[in-house]
Amino acid sequence: MSGYAGTIPDWLENPDVILLRDVATAVVRLDEVVQLDSFTFPYPADAQRALDGLVLACLRGGARPPAGIPEMIHWCRTRPLRRWPLDALPLGLFNKNNRLIDPDSGKPTQLCGELEVKGAGNSTGRQYVQLVIREAMGACRAANSPQSYTAFRRLLVTRPVLTEAEWPDISTDLYLDPVQFLIDEIYAPVQAGHGRDGASVACARCLTLLTPLVGDGWWCERDRCRHLGPPPLGRRLPADEVGELLQLRRPLRQFVTGPGHAEVELEGKLRGLGLAVEMWPGFDAYDLRITFPDGHIWAVDVKDWTHPGLLGRAATVVRPEPPYDEACWVVPHFRVRERGDYLETFARERPAHAAGLRLLSDKQVVEAARKRLRGEHGPGARIAPETPMRKGADRA
Repeated sequence: MSGYAGTIPDWLENPDVILLRDVATAVVRLDEVVQLDSFTFPYPADAQRALDGLVLACLRGGARPPAGIPEMIHWCRTRPLRRWPLDALPLGLFNKNNRLIDPDSGKPTQLCGELEVKGAGNSTGRQYVQLVIREAMGACRAANSPQSYTAFRRLLVTRPVLTEAEWPDISTDLYLDPVQFLIDEIYAPVQAGHGRDGASVACARCLTLLTPLVGDGWWCERDRCRHLGPPPLGRRLPADEVGELLQLRRPLRQFVTGPGHAEVELEGKLRGLGLAVEMWPGFDAYDLRITFPDGHIWAVDVKDWTHPGLLGRAATVVRPEPPYDEACWVVPHFRVRERGDYLETFARERPAHAAGLRLLSDKQVVEAARKRLRGEHGPGARIAPETPMRKGADRA
């Protein structure tokens, strides 16, 4: 493997990185239409294209290529990306456990979803989420109802699964009325395979549906839940009692529900310190607006990505309205514990226009808030390294 220098834009244009993103895209597409271990001819075109590219790369490097798409899928499930015979893959780009398919559940990993692309642009999952969020903002702005937008965001975090009996409550909620047309689209019937013995089970931590494992046990799709250990069993949802079961579409679960739990947990910890916290202010200009007793304001955007380099490349300054004094991005602490160079890699990969954006763990933000409340004003009591942006300052 070559060195991972992180020079923009070299590593994203690396041919082996492009190839892996093609394979990740194929994995996600296949999983959308079939079980990954049971698909049949004809193979989707993007899967065949990814296989052709992988075979060519292996032959050029003198390695034995996968014999077909089933073996490529087997590689994705059993072989960490560091062990793929791709000589040009930057050294240190992935950690020793990074795979495209979870070995226990057979489902695409969160990293796979982050690598998935449409053409040379953003991942299709993130594009879908951006479209949904833009539509929700537009509808709530037109209704002059920021409360409706906040209610919509909390819905995505706290209700990723709905039963047939719960659907009428959602469809008649007056706060959700401006976005009802979106809600009808973003919830989809649960596919077969989520249940066991005629019942589905939700995770007690993140509320998403668990996937039954062969033999025994359950698997949670959220990286954070798996980091904490076996998922605690939450609601049991027998099909003959709850009727049709609906869940948010996967991109929303990955990019909104998952980080949303981190947002809400951070909200609770900061409120517990006596701070005033506004969620998704200014129609989601950022995630948390935190006001200290002296009027000093922090703006925080919470992200939960597996790969810090991809997150760094997506970095952008926190929007200036509603105004604040300091701003940063925040990642769940387990990401930093899991990959020791997470914060440094993010900082290295930030584009020039976001060079002043700092990434902290949620644990660091809470500790900084404690220090500031104790009257400290040094670096440890700040979330931004630059001169603070005063709330009344002029902005371009």
